[in-house]
Amino acid sequence: MRFLVAIILTCLRGSQSGEIFHVPLNGDGSISLNWLLDYPSQSVTFEVHIPGDFGWFAIGFSDRGGHFPADYCLLWKNIKKKIQFEDTWADTRGIIRGDKHQDCQNFKIRRSKNVTKFAFRRKFDTCDFEDYVIEDGTTHIVWARGANPLYKLAGLNISSPEKEQGMVRVQLLKNTNVEAILPNYVQTLDVFAHEVKVPEQETTYWCHVHKLGEEFLRKHHVYRYEAHISSSSEGLVHHMEVFHCVAPPDQQIPLYVGNCFAEERPKETQVCKRVLAAWAMGAPPFTYPEEAGLPLGGPEFSPYVMLEVHYNNPEHRTGLVDSSGIRFHVSSRLKKMDAGVIELGLEYTDKMAIPPNQEAFPLTGYCVSECTAVSLPPEGITIFGSQLHTHLTGIKVYTRHIRDGIELRELNRDDHYSTHFQEIRRLKKPVKVLPGDALVTRCYYNTEDRENITLGGFSITDEMCVNYIHYFPSTQLEVCKSAISDQALSTYFNYMKEWEGQKISPHNGISDNYKSIKWNKMRVQLLTDVYHEAPLSMQCNMSSGDRFPGYWENTPITPILTPLPPPPRTC
Repeated sequence: MRFLVAIILTCLRGSQSGEIFHVPLNGDGSISLNWLLDYPSQSVTFEVHIPGDFGWFAIGFSDRGGHFPADYCLLWKNIKKKIQFEDTWADTRGIIRGDKHQDCQNFKIRRSKNVTKFAFRRKFDTCDFEDYVIEDGTTHIVWARGANPLYKLAGLNISSPEKEQGMVRVQLLKNTNVEAILPNYVQTLDVFAHEVKVPEQETTYWCHVHKLGEEFLRKHHVYRYEAHISSSSEGLVHHMEVFHCVAPPDQQIPLYVGNCFAEERPKETQVCKRVLAAWAMGAPPFTYPEEAGLPLGGPEFSPYVMLEVHYNNPEHRTGLVDSSGIRFHVSSRLKKMDAGVIELGLEYTDKMAIPPNQEAFPLTGYCVSECTAVSLPPEGITIFGSQLHTHLTGIKVYTRHIRDGIELRELNRDDHYSTHFQEIRRLKKPVKVLPGDALVTRCYYNTEDRENITLGGFSITDEMCVNYIHYFPSTQLEVCKSAISDQALSTYFNYMKEWEGQKISPHNGISDNYKSIKWNKMRVQLLTDVYHEAPLSMQCNMSSGDRFPGYWENTPITPILTPLPPPPRTC
C-alpha cells in the first residue's frame, strides 16, 4: 500500500489520521479497497486495486447493496485510451448519469506490475443530493466493471447482465482511538475452523464446537480478539462469531463440526448462544479498555465454546479449504474489573410480531428506568461496545438513552443494518448509564417477500431485536428487555375478533391468533399503534435468570419529554 501512503503525504498532510483499513471486494481478492479516515476534515481517502487491464470501473455506495440506484466514482478509458475519472450516479434503471457537483476529488492513478491502483478523496457528507452520506454503522460498497473502453460515459447501463458486479458491507467510519499495545504476559487462544471444505453454494454457516484447555479452570481475562483469515479465504469469510455454551461446568457438549442448520447438529449445542466475540469483513481487532476484560474460564465456567463462520461464495467456487477463526489474547493476570454484557431490546417471544408485505415495520424494546434503578450500582456503568442483532428481515437498528425524560446522545445506530454483517463495535465515545436511566432499542424490518406474519423467537425465520452492550464494571443485570403486556395483547386480539371479524380464539396460542389475521393497511397501523402505546411486560433479569425485585407486568413505557434533535449538517 505504498501508493496510498504517498497519497496520504500529499493529500492529508497535517491530518490526525493513521491506520489504513482494507477489505477485499471479490472472492479471490484481486479487487480490493483500502481507506484512511481523516476525522478533522470529515473526509476519507480511498485506494482501489484492480487487475491491470480495464475498460471502466465504478465503485460507490447504495442504501441496501443494490447496484442501482447508487452513487459512484467511475474510472474509464475513452476510445483513445485517455483515462478519465468522474463523480456519477446510477438512476433507478441503472443508467449512469454525470453529477453536476464533482465530489470524487484528488484523483491519482498508477500501474504496478499487473495491478492498477487509483486513489481519491471524498467528504463524509458532500451536501449533494445525488451523493450518498457516509455515516456511522454499515456501508454497502458496490462496484461494477467492463472490459472495453467507452465512446462516452453518458448512457452506460450498469444493470446490463454482462457487467461484472459485486458488493461488500463494511463499517467505514471506524473507531481510530483504540489502545494498540498489549502487555508481554498476554497469551493467545485460537478458536479456528479446521480444513473446512467450503460448499459451492452462495451462503454457508459452519459451526465448530471447541473445548477449552485445563488452564481455563482458572479465570482469565480477554484483552483483545481478532480475526485470523486463511490466505486463500480473504474474500470468502464474511463474518464470524464465537459463542459460549451456557451450561453447568461438568456438562458434556458434543464437539460438533458441520453446517449450523443441519438436522444432525446435536440439540445439546443449542446452548452455545452467548456471544463472546463477533467479527465482520473489514473489522479491526477488538480491544478491551484498560479498566476491564471479558472473563473467560473459572471453576463455574463451562469449558465449551462454538465458532460460527459465515462463508459467502457468490461465484460458487469449488475446491476451497478454510481454517479461519478468532484469535483471543488472554491472561490469567486479571484487570481491575470484569467487563459484562447486557441484552437490551425485545424478549424472545411470539408476543411481538411483524405483519407481511412491510417495507419498514418498527418494533421497540425498552430497558425502563425502574429496572436500572434497582439493578445498577450508584456510580452507574460505562458502556464501551455494542453489537446490534436481528434475524433475516432487520434493516435498521438504534438505541436511545433517556435520563429524567431528556434524551441524551444515542448509544449506537445503524441505518443500513444487515443481519449478514454483525460485529461488536467499540463506541467512539463511552456512554455512562446511571441508575434510573432508560435505554430504548428500536428495530425496523422489511417483510415484503413474506406472505404471513413474522413472529418473534429463536428460529432464523423468526425475528429478534437486540443490542448486546459491553460495559464495566460487571453487575448482576444481564437482561433488560420488554414485550407487550399479556393483558394488552389479549385486549388487542379481542378487538380483532369482535370488531374486525378475524378468526381469533382464546383456545389458540399467540402464534396461531397472529397467523389467523388477514392483514390490510388499517390492521397493520392498528398493531403499530398498540405496540407504541401499550404497557410492557418486562424482563429485568439477573445472570441467574431470576428477576430483580419488583412488579414487572403492565409497566408503563418510559416517556421521552425532550427528544434529541437531528444531527446538524454543515451544508
